[in-house]
Amino acid sequence: MKKWFLGMCISVLVCGGTVVSASALEIVLAISASPGSMQYVTAEEFTRRANELLGDKAQVTFYGASQLGKDKDLMQKLKLGTVHLSMPSSIMSSIASEAGLFDMPFLVKDRAHLNRIEHAIFWPMIHPAIEAKGYQVIGFWENGVRHITNNVKPINTPADLAGLKIRTPKSTWRVKMFSAWGANPTPMAFSEVFVGLQTGVIDGQENPYTNIAGAKLNEVQKYLSVTGHVYTPSYLTAGKDQWAKLPEDVRMILEETARNVQGWMYATGTSDEMALRDKLAESMEVNVADRAAFVEASKPIYEEFAKEVPTGKQMIDLAMQLAE
Repeated sequence: MKKWFLGMCISVLVCGGTVVSASALEIVLAISASPGSMQYVTAEEFTRRANELLGDKAQVTFYGASQLGKDKDLMQKLKLGTVHLSMPSSIMSSIASEAGLFDMPFLVKDRAHLNRIEHAIFWPMIHPAIEAKGYQVIGFWENGVRHITNNVKPINTPADLAGLKIRTPKSTWRVKMFSAWGANPTPMAFSEVFVGLQTGVIDGQENPYTNIAGAKLNEVQKYLSVTGHVYTPSYLTAGKDQWAKLPEDVRMILEETARNVQGWMYATGTSDEMALRDKLAESMEVNVADRAAFVEASKPIYEEFAKEVPTGKQMIDLAMQLAE
């Protein structure tokens, strides 16, 4: 993989419909998400917009669907500089425990509430912890609201999860959540989930509608239970040291593009949600879970997070206040 470079060649090439000089700086954006997911289409939109603004200064080259590695691999490559931008989501809580705030069940009320959490909590309290681990977040984006699918039965209350093997991301707090609800959480890379469900290695999984539809999980899952248990952000992220090596004007264009794409992403996510749910309902049995039962069963997770993470209670209290 090429590193940040300034070539000397004067020929031209085409990337994402934008003609750029081969002497341009190449910026590799790689993600694990599948085509059709919110992360994937957001990465495509960011690449298109960034390349239009960058002109002959640089070019963003996009690789999706784990072409350059799974999330854990990509986080390592960000530090090495063999990948320059990625979009981690749930895995971020394994990088910095403070990011586990977004794994607290039913914490985020809606996108307006999320916006307040972003500005009052994420940037001043969580991002510094991520930076301390060697990463620079460029954009606060969306993965989405998560729901449970499985092949055994509809999930109405936590009791229905008893003994079920539910795939989770490699997120400490997501594992704790499903353990508290009585499931058998099974951390697994997203790229392995379809086969895991198809072969019965796992009974179910939890993801936003866009990820379920994008990865065609409805083809190997019978039940979709609308739980909305967690809202997971997606973070446009660079290795901190590698980011600092970029020319300032290029960094400014990438940051501006990331901010501008955020509004487009939220509008797209909002308009597509119900359409995706209706589409999934054509091949899956859909039920709306008992939210109150899940909220009650989630109290120990909040208590543990407040106890284990130094700023945990402060962040939870503030997030609750911002919901009002």
